[in-house]
Amino acid sequence: MKKVTMADVAKLANVSKSTVSQYLNKRYEYMSEETRKRIAQAIEELGYQPNVIARSLKQKTTATIGVIVFNMLHMLTTQVLHAIEEECQKRGFQVIVCNSGDDPEKEKKYVDMLLAKQVDGLIVFPTGKNDDVYHRLVAEQFPLVFVDRMVPGVEADSVLLDNAGAAEMAVHYFTSYGREQIAIVTPPLVPYNVPRMERLEGFRAAMRKRGLDVEDRNIIAADPDALPEVLKQRFAEPKRPNALFAINDLTLMGVLRFVKDAGVRVQDEVAIINIDDVPFADIYTPALTTIAQPTFAMGKKAAERVFEQIDRKGVDQPKVFRFSPTLMERTSIRREKK
Repeated sequence: MKKVTMADVAKLANVSKSTVSQYLNKRYEYMSEETRKRIAQAIEELGYQPNVIARSLKQKTTATIGVIVFNMLHMLTTQVLHAIEEECQKRGFQVIVCNSGDDPEKEKKYVDMLLAKQVDGLIVFPTGKNDDVYHRLVAEQFPLVFVDRMVPGVEADSVLLDNAGAAEMAVHYFTSYGREQIAIVTPPLVPYNVPRMERLEGFRAAMRKRGLDVEDRNIIAADPDALPEVLKQRFAEPKRPNALFAINDLTLMGVLRFVKDAGVRVQDEVAIINIDDVPFADIYTPALTTIAQPTFAMGKKAAERVFEQIDRKGVDQPKVFRFSPTLMERTSIRREKK
């Protein structure tokens, strides 16, 4: 079967090849509505498929954005990705998504692969390492945006939650209901993981502000699968916590497994607040008070910034964009104020 060409579309639509090219590139400024309709009908009738590779070489763009996430299981990741994809679609760009599994070596390989595919920009949920890779991209002025985390020392746009503000919000809510034996529950603490460290420091600051001590035993750090056992050991001690602040959705799952297995009563014995407004929060019994991240706004901002860098319009020095959390008040704490 003979391959349909742009010339075939132009002939059927009774326009020039350059007009068809302008239509395909969405340059409609000097094109009537009638002309656009004729070209669209000709493309549909002939089943024309543009040669993407040839167009990429000519225009020096592949119309693709590479996105590297650290964990596809996080609700934050899926919602931010959805917003990024929507913004890219508006611009006629495709998204290539890679999952590093929080492995720096895997992350580096994905960066190399995406660059080899000549993506026009990168949006990365970084592991916090590979600073040499990102220093090189920044030096080359390659469009780059970090999401949820930063890479210390790398001057690049970063889109994050106000992590300290989220911790303050949780402590304020707990203490307003008389819960002062608060434990923070987190994945293992590593200095290069910015959100974990910021949420811990924000928690400590919020407790100090209220004259409350943060005992080492109330900083509970473990992988989600190990958390039920770690929490069981902590709750077997005297003076156990009466409130648990889980710093993300996967940590919350470990907390909920613990209270279920140990028979600890949420509301009566322990109050729970977590960051990330999980979909089942309002159907869990009792309904879970959460701190929501504005995930769609964060994804939209990340995409907008990478396109501003691609267009080289309105981009000044790299910026850190902090988004405010929102308390989703439900019933995982008994409503008996002091």
